Amino acid sequence: MSNETIIVIDDEIPQRETMSGFLNKLNFKVLVAASGKDGLDIAKKEPVDLILTDYRMPDKNGLEVLKEAKQLNPLIEVILITAYGSVEGAVDAMKAGAADYIEKPIDLDRLEIVIQKALERKKLTAENLHLRQMLEAKHRLTGIISASGAMEEVINIAGRAAVSKATILLRGASGTGKELLAQAIHYASPRSNKPFIAVNCAALNENLLESELFGHEKGAFTGADKMRRGRFELADGGTLFLDEVGDIPLAVQVKLLRVLQEQTFERLGGSETIKVNVRLIAATNRNLEELIEKGAFREDLFYRLNVVNIYIPPLRQRKEDIPPLVSHFIEKYAVENNEALDGISKEALDLLMRYNYPGNIRELENIIERAVVLTRGNMITKDDLPLHTRSGANEANQQEGNSLTEMVEHFEQKLIIEALDKAEGNQSQAAKSLGIGERKLRYKLKKYKIK
Repeated sequence: MSNETIIVIDDEIPQRETMSGFLNKLNFKVLVAASGKDGLDIAKKEPVDLILTDYRMPDKNGLEVLKEAKQLNPLIEVILITAYGSVEGAVDAMKAGAADYIEKPIDLDRLEIVIQKALERKKLTAENLHLRQMLEAKHRLTGIISASGAMEEVINIAGRAAVSKATILLRGASGTGKELLAQAIHYASPRSNKPFIAVNCAALNENLLESELFGHEKGAFTGADKMRRGRFELADGGTLFLDEVGDIPLAVQVKLLRVLQEQTFERLGGSETIKVNVRLIAATNRNLEELIEKGAFREDLFYRLNVVNIYIPPLRQRKEDIPPLVSHFIEKYAVENNEALDGISKEALDLLMRYNYPGNIRELENIIERAVVLTRGNMITKDDLPLHTRSGANEANQQEGNSLTEMVEHFEQKLIIEALDKAEGNQSQAAKSLGIGERKLRYKLKKYKIK
């Protein structure tokens, strides 16, 4: 049986039976009605592809059936059957959206052709609608959970930049979700069906990073026993995400600048010029302008990277995002750990809303994963949260079990974070405002794992 369903509407029994019998032989699913009202009632209950209706009927004429059917579902195709002398009305119906019309006496061979054309048109219309929806979806960012105005602005800029070819620089503290945003930009771009390749530049020394980015030929260095393609080649046609771009050594920065300017490079130990088409998204938690002043980052490379600049604020500055993120992480880790949880208590969520998150979203995710694993009930309570989270959310009232050292360290951590915020990440200015040396500040940043 064919997947297509056709309603035959005609008040004359012989005509109705002739058409329905013919369509049954063509393996259509056929439903019959003696009036326009009955036919439309069927269309309200059944998924219908096409309506074949007589134009002149006692209750509703073919034009009325057409208009009401299109209101029910614009994708329903309608073919009108007209008697001699009613062609003018059928033409009006065509203007109103009818697929076609056929005159009496009905030529069954022509009827088959008209129906097939109408169904092909319906299929094409549905495919075009699906294609439009897919294209619209490509211009929306997915995977980003937010409820704050600050992040809505970030998403708005990222969505507009995604459809362009421009290089994007994502800035913000560690753990704010820069790589997740980079992935969302890629999948909202015209390159979404090509690779998304990520490289953590801070995790590799100069030689390894150069080989990782540009590849190497066999024998280029000790241990290079075969040719290896670099990340630029692997990302050809797609997007390359360079995380912690502020940690790239100067020698590699020169080669990176050339790739951005010319889209060409050579593998280590090779002489062949390789051309690629790569969209670059870079990210950093460092102050690149400060690095430029110190001679640690090339100014020309900075301007090449900084075409579209997107700053992702820390979680403590967009606490409206905490409830939806908490719900998402509870659902995620409950599924992973085969736990049945009803959510989080009001007291626990209140504590999480008052905590400052030096580790940002990454820290919140770790807190929720831990709570899901350790909770004994079907709901996360304040007792399931880490001690530092509880004490950090309520400095004014010391919780039982908090040592003086813990409270002092937390207060110190809070002061450092606030100083860095006011100095917009400038460590020299932050140290000066705190009344300590920059070296001591760096020690504290490392101790408290503040990025």
